[in-house]
Amino acid sequence: MNEQETLSNTADDPIEAFLDMLFLEQGLSDNTIAAYRNDLEKFSKFVGDQLEVKHLFEVTVADIEAYLAYRVDQGLKSRSTARSVSALKRFYLYWVNEKQIAESPMINIAQPKTIQSLPKTLTEQEVEALLAAPDVEDAMGLRDKAMLELLYATGLRVTELVGLRMEQINLRQAVVLVRGKGGKERLVPMGEESLRWVEQFLKIGRPQMVKHANDFVFVSKRGIGMTRQTFWHRIKLYAMLADVKSPLSPHTLRHAFATHLLNHGADLRVVQMMLGHSDLSTTQIYTHVASERLKSLHQQHHPRA
Repeated sequence: MNEQETLSNTADDPIEAFLDMLFLEQGLSDNTIAAYRNDLEKFSKFVGDQLEVKHLFEVTVADIEAYLAYRVDQGLKSRSTARSVSALKRFYLYWVNEKQIAESPMINIAQPKTIQSLPKTLTEQEVEALLAAPDVEDAMGLRDKAMLELLYATGLRVTELVGLRMEQINLRQAVVLVRGKGGKERLVPMGEESLRWVEQFLKIGRPQMVKHANDFVFVSKRGIGMTRQTFWHRIKLYAMLADVKSPLSPHTLRHAFATHLLNHGADLRVVQMMLGHSDLSTTQIYTHVASERLKSLHQQHHPRA
């Protein structure tokens, strides 16, 4: 197959060809690629159904503006639209570089302004109550205790936590080798408390749960690797048992980890490295959370607040 035929075939389904490039050349995660696919397919459906555009390479600036206006009319969040614009910019830039189109229709499209929402977090007292909720006399409860302690001590993403393999944990040095987004690796200290519970689980709980040889650190009740959904259900159970009323998300303990570190004087760049953020600006949101907490305490306790 010659080069011209290859280009013709990829142009027949430009979204799939673009997603293949993201996976093969840039190593983006399945979740990230799925988000790109979702944004691009929604756009493709709109311009095809509403504007009768036959091919994405025929899209004009006016078509893009019509799509953005449609999203506003639908009441879609600015953050979601900003992500969609970013996907389209990257998509069309790729095809310009591949010489399939002369110019990107996104070239003069500004990124929508987004209101940066503060991540949901927990107070230190709520975290303590949550960590105390599992029944450590039971193998599954001991597993959950070790997972919650490790999550709060390290700030791992839930997907990173459930995917941990035995080779990634060094008990002697009390560190975890985390394989994060885009295949990036980072070393994160475990802390004495989480180290103690992880050791206890590996010694007592895990041998009771493992039925087939595997190297996952944390296993399900069937003795195989856990899903993040399973662990998320466990977190919600313990939040109910601990009477934690604050809103929860799968990243709540990760947010609490970062916020509480900053509240106690940790350096922002150290927190950035531990969280695995490539950009410091992503980590800076937690300084706002910490300052909001200080304002709340000031208003609550200062006589002249």
